[in-house]
Amino acid sequence: MGIMEFKMERTGLLEVGDVLPITEYALSNSYYYVLGRSYAMSGNYTTLQRIKAKEGKVVDVKETPKGFYVSVEYQDS
Repeated sequence: MGIMEFKMERTGLLEVGDVLPITEYALSNSYYYVLGRSYAMSGNYTTLQRIKAKEGKVVDVKETPKGFYVSVEYQDS
């Protein structure tokens, strides 16, 4: 089991406990992930950090001076 953090631009789109799809996108030498219907986006991950999970459960939503962040728990297969 792992935890991934996503950056969200505004609140009210999801709640703790929601189970949402995680979609992977490839860049030239890394990957990034989008949560739900583009509710939030991850940072870039290297090939070694790549995850295989297709969905995750929202475990925390917090506001910081840099914006809103969502922590998602996932089961990597």
